[in-house]
Amino acid sequence: MNRVLKVALLGGVAVSLASCSTVRDALPFGLGGDKEPQATATEGQRISVLEFEQQLAPSAALSGRDFFIPGPQAATAWTQPGGNAENSVEHVIAAPEFKVAWRRGAGAGSSRTRQVMAPVVADNGRVFVLDGESTVSALDAGTGAQAWKVDIKPEEREGGGRGILGLGFGLGISGGGTAGGGFGGGVAVGGGKVFVSSGYRIMTALDQATGAVLWTTPVDVPIHGAPTVSGGRVFVVDVENQIQAFDVNTGAQVWSYRGIPEPARIMRASSPAVVGDTVIAPFSSGEVVALRASTGQAVWQQVLSRTSRTSALSEIRDIAGRPVVSRGTVYAVSHSGVLSAMDIRSGQPKWAPLPIAGVNAPLPVGDVIYVVSKDGELTVVNRDSGQIYWSRDLNEGRVRQEGGYFGMWDRTVRPEWSGPLLASNRLVLTNSDGELVAYDPKTGAQTASIKLGGGAVYLAPAAYNGALYVLTDNGDLVSIR
Repeated sequence: MNRVLKVALLGGVAVSLASCSTVRDALPFGLGGDKEPQATATEGQRISVLEFEQQLAPSAALSGRDFFIPGPQAATAWTQPGGNAENSVEHVIAAPEFKVAWRRGAGAGSSRTRQVMAPVVADNGRVFVLDGESTVSALDAGTGAQAWKVDIKPEEREGGGRGILGLGFGLGISGGGTAGGGFGGGVAVGGGKVFVSSGYRIMTALDQATGAVLWTTPVDVPIHGAPTVSGGRVFVVDVENQIQAFDVNTGAQVWSYRGIPEPARIMRASSPAVVGDTVIAPFSSGEVVALRASTGQAVWQQVLSRTSRTSALSEIRDIAGRPVVSRGTVYAVSHSGVLSAMDIRSGQPKWAPLPIAGVNAPLPVGDVIYVVSKDGELTVVNRDSGQIYWSRDLNEGRVRQEGGYFGMWDRTVRPEWSGPLLASNRLVLTNSDGELVAYDPKTGAQTASIKLGGGAVYLAPAAYNGALYVLTDNGDLVSIR
């Protein structure tokens, strides 16, 4: 897999960043090197104003204090990209032995013009996968045997669509008419149907048992986000920050709502959260919007945006991780550096937003919230107060130098992380080094690690019937028991 593409940013903003002389120090995931801003004292003592940005320290009041984590529960279905419609799964029984049970090829992997972006879902004894070429496969959850396989690409759009043009240092822009460009989208399961969103400008429903196409609805622009199904509707956000609701039986559009247009986005298949008659939509503009699921009427709106003088990429405001609804609170984190907890009825923040830049969904569990920053920092936040228990650098001991000639022009590589998920008293995450890594949820100490053997991994694991399922960037589905 071309690592450049997986962290590509879509839109014209990436082009302007490419010409900025400070972009090397501003790139995410350490792509620009390990040089840090330095305060220089020449006359007397000078204090850099940059030191006051991105302050995130453990609370002295929480030092040494324990927190509650509920016991694991059986995961008998994983029907949505976030497990359920709320995107909130606290603690599951999964992979108690933490060993690979089987590995199966589940379709095409990522390449220069296609991407594996869709989280897997599982139900009724099967795991459903959308590969890098917009082919949906149903595999037996116990053995990995393929039950059916369906290519959802429209015939007239084979080899067409919108592509990615790499800029050579982890950025990219969307391009028109490039081959194999209909990447993105995702799958969700509900009512005996598999719902598929696609970068080929279509929404599709398949029969869960046979894979037969039940309906296909064209849309105006590509959909890179994954769908969420609830209450007789399937919800999805397209690349122009429009959330659309479709009838699950007919595919007819029920309503749509358009947010603020934003050309730059992170390549992650985020999806809405739904609870009751409220749908929470994440947009690449940094907006979190609550709408009536039945009518599409807006209820409230918050913008999770924070401009940093140390990073030009803070202008990328995308909420690439799924918003999570738990105990009447919406948790969301933006790429520009805002973690917020908002009342689901009013949208009012529960506590002061924290300066955490992330591309993964937060994980509320018991008394705390686990969140991973885009720099690989795992932080534990008190759910009620927003205070910090502790933080851990997941990339400690994993940073390395690659490329270059004769020791020159090499680059610093820091793995990118996806997750976390709490499974059988382990906090598990995947990374771009192709690992599944387990940590103690109370202390953050690493307890186990598995090399998955299918290339890099950019998707968080899913839990179903006592197992974890991980889709690698090469298109391999791995079952861990």
